[in-house]
Amino acid sequence: MTAGNDWRELHRDAVVADTHNDLLMAVVARPVPRWASFFRERWLPQLRAGGVNVQVLPVFIGDAYRPEGALRQTLRMIEAAHRLAGENQDTVMMCRDGAEMDAALAAGRIALVLALESAPGVGDDIELLETMHRLGVRVASLAHFGRTALADGSGEDGTGSRLTLAGVEAVGEMERMGMIFDVSHLGAAGVDHVLEISTRPVLATHSSARALRDHHRNLTDDQISGIAQLGGVVCVNFFAPYLHETDHTVDRLVDHIEHVASVAGIDHVGLGPDFIQEVFADTTPPCCELDAYGPITYLPGLEGPSGLPSVTEALMRRGWAAADATKVLGANVARLFREELGRSK
Repeated sequence: MTAGNDWRELHRDAVVADTHNDLLMAVVARPVPRWASFFRERWLPQLRAGGVNVQVLPVFIGDAYRPEGALRQTLRMIEAAHRLAGENQDTVMMCRDGAEMDAALAAGRIALVLALESAPGVGDDIELLETMHRLGVRVASLAHFGRTALADGSGEDGTGSRLTLAGVEAVGEMERMGMIFDVSHLGAAGVDHVLEISTRPVLATHSSARALRDHHRNLTDDQISGIAQLGGVVCVNFFAPYLHETDHTVDRLVDHIEHVASVAGIDHVGLGPDFIQEVFADTTPPCCELDAYGPITYLPGLEGPSGLPSVTEALMRRGWAAADATKVLGANVARLFREELGRSK
């Protein structure tokens, strides 16, 4: 499968799942009547060019809205997701369980899955997780870089903090409802805590390997192994500074994919690109610096969804078997969603 156009055919025929694209931030920054059309004009062509079949849509709330406006902005972003889905029904479908995902895929539509990133709109009012579930949210994390009422993010690793009591309660509620827990951005001790108490598979929507790049946003081998033992999936982040200090190439990305596969097993690795270049361009004034992310550097050719076929090409160039590459591209995530999404305990 390394000659000619075989990698293109493989990518075209595979289910491609992207578990983290912050495009909702760009959509909701437009006037309300433009939400659906902006998605259709700006993002849909890129998703199609990249062959994306399953797209997780994180709801991320910027600092300007926290804490007072966090819930309101969370609801606005969820509403934006439902509107862009409702007004583009010929191409996308909001999915709440595995059956709806399969129906979308069978119809040639992109399956959209709503996620909460750090859930600042929930705070320690855990009952609101059920509200979010009713609104279609099926994946959630408890922290970003900093501290929340539920847990510490990876930027607070020096505290060594595990989940709060409310955070532990949140994990139990999510498991009860069939909302998949996302460990990405969670502090190291928090990840370990989640792996201790979880009884259902968890997901790392956008995390790379700490063994290859010692960065607080990456997962240790023990954590990667723990996620696999629960039946979950580690989706590798494409953000260049998390992959290597200086060598920002697709080959370094494949290094992380191969490392996760070697530790977790081929059935437990996926893609979590974290495409943010265009989102930042659409939402951030040129005057501002985003220090929390470090240098804003992207892998050449992988600045957005349209570049995803180059990952398939790189895997096949490394000699990957077609069946294994297909698992990484999206079959593993699709299997997890099929089995766990919306399945109450």
